[in-house]
Amino acid sequence: MANFPVVDMEKLNTEERGAAMETIKDACENWGFLELVNHGISIELMDTVERFTKEHYKKTMEQRFKEMVSNKGLESVESEINDLDWESTFFLRHLPVSNVSENTDLDEEYRKIMKQFALELEKLAEHLLDLLCENLGLEKGYLKKVFYGSKGPNFGTKVSNYPPCPTPDLIKGLRAHTDAGGIILLFQDDKVSGLQLLKDGQWIDVPPMRHSIVINLGDQLEVITNGKYKSVMHRVIAQTDGTRMSLASFYNPGDDAVISPAAALVKESDETSQVYPKFVFNDYMNLYAELKFQAKEPRFEAMKAVSTADVGAIATV
Repeated sequence: MANFPVVDMEKLNTEERGAAMETIKDACENWGFLELVNHGISIELMDTVERFTKEHYKKTMEQRFKEMVSNKGLESVESEINDLDWESTFFLRHLPVSNVSENTDLDEEYRKIMKQFALELEKLAEHLLDLLCENLGLEKGYLKKVFYGSKGPNFGTKVSNYPPCPTPDLIKGLRAHTDAGGIILLFQDDKVSGLQLLKDGQWIDVPPMRHSIVINLGDQLEVITNGKYKSVMHRVIAQTDGTRMSLASFYNPGDDAVISPAAALVKESDETSQVYPKFVFNDYMNLYAELKFQAKEPRFEAMKAVSTADVGAIATV
């Protein structure tokens, strides 16, 4: 098995740029995941985000989680649980309109630092989209433009903690799924592991690395690239020791963005080469909400059956 793809972003500004771009290309085509180091987000900011996140969990979330486990009798399950996840989460929206200031559970300092972190992640996401455009032979800015819709992209952070679980063989930290959206940027615990991706029929650990950002591709990029790039199944395995921190930030198309394979990636002479549907992003999200933990292929097929009569009227590209 090949090594998990890791990209040193600083090499993009050196004579090693070609090799780094090739690693990104191979990761997008064959892994659906890659890990970034020297990505431009300061170590000090990441350390502060981690400290506040772990303190907030201990102060505000941990007891709630323990009460949920007790109320549902999860500490003594004897058979596999398939309808919930062993995680404690909350969600912050950054774009198109932030709701961070409205979350009164968070200290003012924590809200301030999360806003700062989101701005850095947004810049990194848009830089990555342009690198993908370069590798795909698409004009610079193409993916950002597709994602924009009429009000700009959706961007938010799912803040998760995965506490110690007495029966990790019976309850997943997070059940297997692909992500519905665009590009996902993950700041994960570097001491407690658990994230796995499915490659060639095997579950592979995503290695925890200090101060790295893990990237994975969502369903929308698979559609736009007409299958050249893939979203892949991944899951979180609960651990018996240690609480795993996870901040997954989703840079997604706007609600009314029209998603379809890029014309440049569809063979003009072969109508059958466009194997993915054209749809409005929010329609896909409504379907995904019901089918998240199922295979992505039936979702794509279902979107083909949705009428696209009005799609062209609001196309952004």
